[in-house]
Amino acid sequence: MMQVLTMLYLWLKAGHVIFVVFWMAGLFMLPRFFVYHQELPENAPENALWVEREARLLKIILWPSLVLVWVLGMALAIGGGWFTQGWLHAKLAFVLVLTAYQFWMAGYARHLAQGRRKLAGRQLRLLNEVPGVAAAIIIILVIIKPF
Repeated sequence: MMQVLTMLYLWLKAGHVIFVVFWMAGLFMLPRFFVYHQELPENAPENALWVEREARLLKIILWPSLVLVWVLGMALAIGGGWFTQGWLHAKLAFVLVLTAYQFWMAGYARHLAQGRRKLAGRQLRLLNEVPGVAAAIIIILVIIKPF
């Protein structure tokens, strides 16, 4: 029985890590797509291509990855009994930040699709750093478990 639980844990962990990688890739790509999209003239025919690319990235990679990261991560946390540990609380806070960031980016994609360009390319380039910083902090929390 313990072997089955161990194998299940390892499969959950592998799935979680795989979908974290997919999610992070999407979180890095979408703001870069926004930069390329925004740098086009507003009446350029390529705008429609960028709207389609942004929508597909959200639909095919980001939303499914987000759901699977949460489901598999919560299954690991429940199975490991980690909800009393401070490092998990901090990790969940940063994962919530990344989740909110994705929802904000989905909203910004809708704005761009409607022709509303609220941010400058420089601002979008700076926002592209959010997932990298959050990922570094999350990795330190999970591996070092400082509290």
